[in-house]
Amino acid sequence: MNFDDTPEEAVFRAKARQWIADNAPHELDAELRASTEGKLRLTSVDPLVAARDWQRRKSEAGWATPHWPVEYGGGGLNSIQRVIWSEEEGLYAKLSQHFLIGVGMCGPTMMAWASEGQKRERLPKLSSGEEIWCQLFSEPAAGSDLAGIRTRAVRDGDDWVINGQKIWTSYAREARWGLLITRTDPTVAKHSGLTMFFLDMRSPGVEVRPIRQMNNEASFNEVFFTDVRIPDAQRLGAPGQGWEVALTTLMNERATLAGRVDTGFDELLDFCERLETGSNRRAIDDARVRSRLAQFAIRDSGLRFTAFRSISALSRGAQPGPENSIGKLVSAVVEQDMAQFALDLEGEAGLLADPALASDRGRFQSILLRSPSMRIAGGSDEILRNIIAERVLGLPADIRADKDVAFEDIPTAATAQRG
Repeated sequence: MNFDDTPEEAVFRAKARQWIADNAPHELDAELRASTEGKLRLTSVDPLVAARDWQRRKSEAGWATPHWPVEYGGGGLNSIQRVIWSEEEGLYAKLSQHFLIGVGMCGPTMMAWASEGQKRERLPKLSSGEEIWCQLFSEPAAGSDLAGIRTRAVRDGDDWVINGQKIWTSYAREARWGLLITRTDPTVAKHSGLTMFFLDMRSPGVEVRPIRQMNNEASFNEVFFTDVRIPDAQRLGAPGQGWEVALTTLMNERATLAGRVDTGFDELLDFCERLETGSNRRAIDDARVRSRLAQFAIRDSGLRFTAFRSISALSRGAQPGPENSIGKLVSAVVEQDMAQFALDLEGEAGLLADPALASDRGRFQSILLRSPSMRIAGGSDEILRNIIAERVLGLPADIRADKDVAFEDIPTAATAQRG
């Protein structure tokens, strides 16, 4: 592997770095540094206003979606240039959280499956931050089995009528559009009876309810559909082709999440250098603390250099291997372990979660309370291990008793009780 920039890449990196120096909202630097994963801690300005402003600035210069075609609001850059931009954006990427799902998952799916007119109409507004998108996939009864969804879509002339429920939908309250996977044929095997749509979230019959999490945030939502009508023109792929369309979204989702490998080790190291543990000693003065930090540093470096393998492959014009799955699986666990270690160092003070009272404004408390969701988002730990085992290591697939069974004939808890 060669991690050095080529001369052309070095010139591009300098260009990106200079643009950020000239255009980034440097007045927000301190607040952005205090922002933890999943929570944008801005008090001087409305977070969504700041996010839209940064997205708009980037879009006008071609940086918001640098790898997208120019006609869809992108910058027309190649894969390695996209990676370089992401590295240089650094701190300011935290302002893009509201657009992560749209840019990283929904946009690529629309590019692959929507009509040319739909792409030209919707994608530039997504890229510029004018419209936020969400992903309407998970359901209460399906768990990690996406193909087990029960939200129904029934054809009615030129429309489809939707009834059902989705859960754990990020940014559903802010979103104008969403990708929606539904069941259109329960008489065939569960993977074969799905159909994908893109939905106007302001449609009559759509109800969004926030889910209050244990870190007091409400970034996730439940979404209910009651006789919601979607034009057939907003169908992506053929009826019954929804699983194939969903795989496009899922592959981009895991690549997007894995591409944001940032365990927070630098923040933990800085915290240990500042935290006083008694007798005028800092936490880092303790050999046991330094030993744990060394272990975390090894895991963090392993993740970063594994990600560099993808970057190196992109630079050569090749396709990266399974590194993204590794990054997604391991980084969430490392982040959780480091947050727990920071709270252990704080002792009883680690119980304080109020940013006004807690050390470092409750940074690690917030990370720990959010960390379980990161082990589910983009594929649970168990799903990712199965993918790595089956598709990378070539191990036998799990036994699936429902593989060739019509979805309506798959036993459920309700049918068992009736029996």
